[in-house]
Amino acid sequence: MALIEIPHLATPRMALVTGGSRGIGRATAARLAAMGAAVVVGYNSRAAAAEQVVAGLEGEGHCALRIAVDDPDSIAAAVATVDERYGQLDALINSGGSTTPVPANDLDALTDAIFEQTVRVNLQGPFAVMRAFRPLLERSNGAAIVNISSIAARTGLGSSLAYLSAKAGVDALTIALAKALAPRIRVFSVSPAGVDTDFVPGRTREQLKATADRLPLAHITTPDDVARAVIACIVNLTSSTGIVVPVDEGRHL
Repeated sequence: MALIEIPHLATPRMALVTGGSRGIGRATAARLAAMGAAVVVGYNSRAAAAEQVVAGLEGEGHCALRIAVDDPDSIAAAVATVDERYGQLDALINSGGSTTPVPANDLDALTDAIFEQTVRVNLQGPFAVMRAFRPLLERSNGAAIVNISSIAARTGLGSSLAYLSAKAGVDALTIALAKALAPRIRVFSVSPAGVDTDFVPGRTREQLKATADRLPLAHITTPDDVARAVIACIVNLTSSTGIVVPVDEGRHL
C-alpha cells in the first residue's frame, strides 16, 4: 500500500470551539487566536458572553455562532455558516457540555431523565458535531479534533455516574475515530480533573483547593492549563492520534 503524506499545519488558520463562551472553551479560543487562527466561538444560550469573548480575542476573522450540541438543526446551520465564511476547518475543539451533580451512591436520585440528558449533551452531542464537521476538516491539511473529556472516565469519581460514563464514551470515540478518520484527521481527548471554573454547580474553590492539596502536583488546574494541552495536541503532537492526555495534577496516579 502506498504511503499517503499528509502535511501538518504549524498553526491552524481556522478553528471552532464549542462551549467557547466560558471556562476551558474560552481559554482555548484565546490561545488559538493568539496564534493567529480565526476562531468560531460556539455557544448554546450564552450569546452575550460569546460575543464578549470574540471582542476580546487577538487578531481578526472571529465570530460567535450558536452551536447547541444536542440540537441537530443548530449543528447543521453552523456547518453551513462555517463552510460559507471559511471554506474549511483546521481544528475542532469539543468543549461544550454540562453536568447535574448526583452522589454516586444515590442511584435513585440519578433518574433516567438526568442520565439521558447527560449522555445526550456530553457524548452524543460531541459525536454529532464531529460527524457534521468531518467534510470541512478533511479539506484541511493536518486537521485535528480535540475532545474535552474528564479524568472521571478513568477514576470512576465525578459529578455523577452518568457524567463519568459519558466521558468514558468520549474517550472510546476518540480512539475509534482516530482510526476511522486517519490519515487526514488526528483525534485526541484532553482529560482534566477539577478545573477552576463554574462548570460543576455548587462546587467551591475551597473544595477544589482541598482536593488539589492531596494531589502529586498540589495545584488547582486552571482553564489555561487545559487550553495549553489542547494547543499541544493540535500543533505539537503531529505524529500522535487516538490518545487521552491527562491534565489532572497527577490525580490519575
